[in-house]
Amino acid sequence: MGLKPAGFKYSQPSSRSTTQRTQRRAAGATLVDRNRQAARHGHNLKYRFHAELALLPSSITATPELIALEAAASAGSAEAMFQLATLYARGSASASTLALHWYRRAADCGFPPAQYECARWLLYGLAGPQEPATALEFLLRAERAGLAAASDLLLELELGGVVDPGDQRGDARLGRALEAGYAPALLTAALYFGRHADPRDQARCVQLLQRLSQGGHAIGAALLAERLRRGEGCEPNLQLAQTLDSELARAGFARLAASSSTAVVSAPTPPGQINLRASLHPAPARELAKHPHVAVIDGVLSSDECRLLMASARPHLRESQVTDPQTGKTHANPIRSSRHATFDPVLESSALKLIQCRLANAAGVALAQCEFLAVLHYQPGQQYRPHRDFLPPGALALDRPAAGNRLRTLCVYLNDVQAGGETTFPKLGLQIQPIPGRAIVFDNLSDDGKPLEDSLHAGLPVLTGEKWLATLWIRQARYREM
Repeated sequence: MGLKPAGFKYSQPSSRSTTQRTQRRAAGATLVDRNRQAARHGHNLKYRFHAELALLPSSITATPELIALEAAASAGSAEAMFQLATLYARGSASASTLALHWYRRAADCGFPPAQYECARWLLYGLAGPQEPATALEFLLRAERAGLAAASDLLLELELGGVVDPGDQRGDARLGRALEAGYAPALLTAALYFGRHADPRDQARCVQLLQRLSQGGHAIGAALLAERLRRGEGCEPNLQLAQTLDSELARAGFARLAASSSTAVVSAPTPPGQINLRASLHPAPARELAKHPHVAVIDGVLSSDECRLLMASARPHLRESQVTDPQTGKTHANPIRSSRHATFDPVLESSALKLIQCRLANAAGVALAQCEFLAVLHYQPGQQYRPHRDFLPPGALALDRPAAGNRLRTLCVYLNDVQAGGETTFPKLGLQIQPIPGRAIVFDNLSDDGKPLEDSLHAGLPVLTGEKWLATLWIRQARYREM
């Protein structure tokens, strides 16, 4: 099958600080101005292009083909502009503004792939200030031209509720991207149908994962292998599951931790039809304590969704740290022995956004109030000793203080833990078993915004096996820009 790791859709630079954006903007603007002057005065194109070449990846040299590409872009070829922008996007930090310049020029010429890529850069401020209104217009144009990627990103924005296309056409958008065979849409639809108890929707989930696997999508293949191993939505096929395991292992993709969530629900529509918003509502919570409020919700995530979070986070895991209450800076500390990954919105997909929307609903807030989703991985002996989640003043001052402190926390277990790994609230006498798909929701602040000392909690040591956990920390006000 030639499977390749494909955890996130893109490998473009993640969000950057204001200082970095300013530096990129200044460096790129200088080169753009120089190019415009050279074009007006008829300066030698090869000499001018050599000045820009220093910003390209070191593996790229000034070949005649590359110089011809720049000439074609300068002469008005939208496709050449797009190709040149893509080269600059892979270059040095100073090249990003120049990349955006060519993306925007190609987008203004009506080239749909450039409209989509330019929109991404403007949405997330990858080379300057964010321009959501312009980005949205580019995406709508690309969608009208039939670009499936634009429909999928518009769906993602609609789900997030931060930049809303305003037309509530998410189901239709997913359908169009699905018909086009766009891999992120195939994955989103697979997860949607995989939550439904109806055998026909279960079979659709398996069929979609098969299409992803045949297309070389590693996460799709990994999810398919787990279903084949357990006979979820299909007859068990251990031999094929092991074949997929072997191909994935050769591509550097280890087998996923076992996850046996029982989250299957009655479909909100007839089999084969999509109603994404109806899928965002979790089961009712079961209250365990009142002061502070602590509740559990079983079946918030399906096994497929748990597996997706583990697979997406694993390539990005790094050692977990804690925050110094005085300085607000993070550092390693024995209180917390685990690894974690945080999902940057620029690297997310509609499937990941759909999961987060349901988690936010389970916590009773809008997704815009949530910090970026974090996934934690604990091995035997690792734990998170008793702690509280509200931020000390030093940390709060460094991380979007206008959003307020951490009002609430939601944690959801992702895998079968063989032994240990319970979550305990020492002051409340609570101990919660880690069951895949189960969420814990608890308050960190009182109604008047004061820290709740009794929110003290801990992740007990994993005794056998491993433990995966996803966490949303929820602020008092809007946290997410995108």
